[in-house]
Parts: sequence; C-alpha cells; structure tokens
Amino acid sequence: MNTPRSFFLMLLLPLCIFTKAQNPVIRNQFTADPTARVFQSKVYLFPSHDIQAPEGKNLRKDWFCMADYHVFSSDNLTDWTDHGVIVSQNGVQWVDSTSYSMWAPDCVERNGKYYFYFPANTKRVDANGRRGFGIGVAIADRPEGPYAALPEPIANVRGIDPCVMIDKDGQAYLYWSQGNIYAAKLKENMTELASEPVILKNLPEKGLKEGPFVFERAGKYYLTFPHVENKIERLEYAMGDNPLGPFKMAGVIMDEAPNGCWTNHHSLVNFKNQWYLFYHQNDLSPRFDKNRSVRADSLFFNADGTIRKVEPTLRGVGLTAASDEIQLDRYSKISDRGVEVNFLDTTSNFKGWKTRFSVRDAWVQYNSVDFGSRSLKSLLVKTTSETGGVLQLRLNRVDGPLLAEIQIPAGKEWKTTKVTVRNLQPGVHHLFAVSKTDAPFEVDWISFQ
Repeated sequence: MNTPRSFFLMLLLPLCIFTKAQNPVIRNQFTADPTARVFQSKVYLFPSHDIQAPEGKNLRKDWFCMADYHVFSSDNLTDWTDHGVIVSQNGVQWVDSTSYSMWAPDCVERNGKYYFYFPANTKRVDANGRRGFGIGVAIADRPEGPYAALPEPIANVRGIDPCVMIDKDGQAYLYWSQGNIYAAKLKENMTELASEPVILKNLPEKGLKEGPFVFERAGKYYLTFPHVENKIERLEYAMGDNPLGPFKMAGVIMDEAPNGCWTNHHSLVNFKNQWYLFYHQNDLSPRFDKNRSVRADSLFFNADGTIRKVEPTLRGVGLTAASDEIQLDRYSKISDRGVEVNFLDTTSNFKGWKTRFSVRDAWVQYNSVDFGSRSLKSLLVKTTSETGGVLQLRLNRVDGPLLAEIQIPAGKEWKTTKVTVRNLQPGVHHLFAVSKTDAPFEVDWISFQ
C-alpha cells in the first residue's frame, strides 16, 4: 500500500522507565493481553494498557478501558524497560477516539520493518448502526518505535485480537477473533489480505473463544486461544499440519485463574532455548478484574509435541541479583501456615506487597538468586513489628547453611536493619527466610551488600 507520509502518525518516544519485577512483570501500570516477541536478542513485550475509565467520558465503569499501547523490553526477563506510548487512539485516523477500545495487539518483523497490529472501534458505522472493530497497522524501523499508523484499517477484516505468523516459506498469516477464530494470508506488504478469511473449524462451539496466538514448532502448527469452558477463560490449544488448519484440539495450557480473573490472554515465545508463556491475571487489582497485569512463567513440551500444563507462579522467571531488593512476597514456595502476603499500601497497590510471618518456623522459599562472584558481606532487611522478632536467612534448604540472623526491632514504623552475613557461596542459589519466633513481623524486602 502506497500511503503518503502526511497520513502517518509519528509518535515521539519519552524517556525510558526501568522496572524490576517477578510476577507481575510490570508494576508501574496495568498491562494485559501480552504478545512477547524476540527481536535483536531481546524480548519485546507488546501488551494492551488497562486504565480506570476517565470521568465525564460516558464510559462504563465496570468494563475494559484502553486508550494506548506501550512497549517494554528485556534482555534477561527480570529488568524491563518501558519505552513509552507507541500508538494512541487520539492519533489514528480511522479510530473512534472516544471508544477507549484498543485491545490485544501483536507485532512482527519483516525485511527490517516492524509491523504493529492493533484492534479498535472504527469511526464508520456499519449497516446495523454499529461501529464495530477494525484491525490497524502501525510501522516502525525499530521495535520500540516510533510507529506510524496507517490511515485505514486492514480491508475485509472485522474483529479483535490480531496475531501474525510468518511461516518458514515466508508466507504471512493474520489471525483474529469475532465469535469464531478467523485466518487469512497476508500480502508481502503485511498490510493487505492475500486471501479471503476462513473460519478455523474443529474448535469448541460452546463458550467464548478469542485471542488466537499461532506459532510453528518442529513442523507442527499450534493454534492457542482463551476459551470459556465453564465460567471464566482458560488457555487451550489445537495442533495441525497447516497454518490454515485443519486443527485438532490437544489440551489445556493453563487452567482458570484461581483469583477469578474472568479473562486470560497470552503468547508463547522461545528465548535463549527456553519457552515461556506470557499471560495476565489481576494481581494489582484483585477486586476489579478489568485492570490486569502481565505475568510470565516457563513452559515445556512433551516428547510428542504436546504442551505441559503451566502452573502460574508469583516468582515468575529470570534471575534476581542478590544486591537487588529481593521481594519475598514473590515467593516460589511457602510453609503450610504462618505466612501471608498483603499489599503494602491498600490505597496504592502499585507499591507492591509485604510478607507477614506469624509463627515460629514459618518459611518462604525464593528461587534463583544470583550471588555472582563478588564478596557480599552484609544484609539489609526492611521490616516492621510491634513486638520484635527473629528472622533467619538460609541457603538452598530450610535447614541449609545459615547466612544471617536478624533481630527485628520493635516499633510501629518500617525500619531497615543491617547485619553481617556468612557462609555465602558464589553462583545461583535458592534462598530461605525462616521465622524463629511466634511474634508476628512483616518484611518488605531484603538485599545483600
């Protein structure tokens, strides 16, 4: 498509914002519907951006509200850079800028260009008097932008949740949902269909299906999607020998969220020879599941190519440097009793969580702490306890080598205590925090220095 540059939306990038996280991976805003792609040896994350419905806009307060898209990147799955807004509903000519309906996106690279696909409500009204959803394309020279949005959505496509898969032979396919899951070939320019849309069949007929994500592995094509089998979405998949099917249902990737988040939406990515599942839950908004947060967990395949079901974790993926502020509340495992996690500040959930210990020998296991090769000599612990308490840090086991014992001071304020550490070993180890008192105390973070 030959489009004049004057029709393009050019978005300047703000200063990058850096965030360290386990699950959820982004802590400074709500994010959902994550598409993760590997470009230039980094993982780039393209989520949608949930916000609270602005006042005076005649919007439902109990529904999804999204006005723009950010892009994030990481080279280690622990440290994430927010590159800022790349596309906004106010800057795309065909989008109804009052609709706040910029839902799940995708991005792929072809011939040195980056093509960002996004759904939104159109300005045009259809024959039934409805605006409906179109799928647009914005193009950039770099994965972080700036992106230029084309002035019209892709012709002959009505729906949401675009996904693009470029096959081994170079043919690109567009997938989307609107009641059913649809697919069509794309032209070389990546902005026009090269075939009529087809409905992908042999999928569950009962219950909502949306959010397709398609990829190829070892000659098999995987069609993955959220599906409401019961009351809320779970992640399912089908397998086939052709990008357009037929597909055969193969199983469940992730069960329904235990916290009751009604939606899930996802992508799968192979980064440094390990597969990961990116998905969302409502960690930072437990009472309102339309404000969601992106998570990531490791994913594995069986010998026959089927996918092992992923159990969601708080710890997530990636290494945590021992010198970082280690958040015990993002634990790998905890004891059966005596440990609970609560928000630090219930008026500002973005401040994160705290870990409360309330009985002797209650413990928290935090995996994959990188102690490097440096000589770490001390430990900082931020705690609070009205009565005081005792916390031990141990290596690799609940009864492993003792790194430090912290006498937690009594008081109502948060205090940072510094103690000497011993028995430190270089490399990556699991960390155990163990309470040695029945007096309750709370931990914000720990950090080795």
